[in-house]
This record gives sequence, structure tokens and C-alpha cells, in this order.
Amino acid sequence: MSLVKEFKDFAMRGNVVDMAVGIIIGAAFGKIVSSLVKDVIMPPIGVMVGGVDFSDLSVVLVEAAGDTAAVTLNYGMFLQTIFDFVIVAFAIFMAIKAMNKMKKKEAEAPPAPPPGPSNEEQLLAEIRDLLKKG
Repeated sequence: MSLVKEFKDFAMRGNVVDMAVGIIIGAAFGKIVSSLVKDVIMPPIGVMVGGVDFSDLSVVLVEAAGDTAAVTLNYGMFLQTIFDFVIVAFAIFMAIKAMNKMKKKEAEAPPAPPPGPSNEEQLLAEIRDLLKKG
């Protein structure tokens, strides 16, 4: 089997395509949640804690000297990333919880009754019964 054909078979399997779609949608979802945290959630939290913008929080390790920029420890950006992660994780948890609830309802639904015998089976049963009598 050629390398190209083997790769094509691998890439076109359902699991790989599903995974690629999931990654693309996940990346877009991550951007939406990051914007939600940065632009909607963090400003009110910053106001509640005294007008602090978390992304600006940092500690200067080495002061700027001449053309050399200051070396800072940007813990505010780290806090922002933690908030992003917690909200994304919670949103994914809620989505999976909803999906599991739907699957549970499907599993709890009573199974459909088995179909009755076909016309051919009924006719054969009648013929069998007539032959037994005769």
C-alpha cells in the first residue's frame, strides 16, 4: 500500500474528520468565551474590586534602563487566563451534562414492541395447522 493511499485512508476515516471538526469548533468557541470573559465579565469584577483591570496587574522585576524594556511578571494576564479556563470548563461541563441527560432519556424510553409475524409466516403457520389436522 502506498504511503499516500494509506494517509488518505487514515485522514478520511470518520473519527479523524469528526475530531477535526471538533477542534475547529472548539477553537471558535474558545475565542467567544475569551471575549466574554475579557469584555463582559472582567470589567464589572474589576469595578467591584476597586477599578482594577486584571490584565494590567504586574510586578516589575527589573526597571527599564535606557533602551532596555522593564522585565515584569504579568500575573494579571495569568489570572485572566485562569478565569477564561474556568468559564470554558464550566460551559463544556454544562454541554456534556445536557448531552448525557438526553442520552439517559433515550435509554429510559421503553423499547418498541417487536413486530408481529409477516404475512408469509402467518400463511405458513396456517398451512402447518391444516396439515396437522388432516
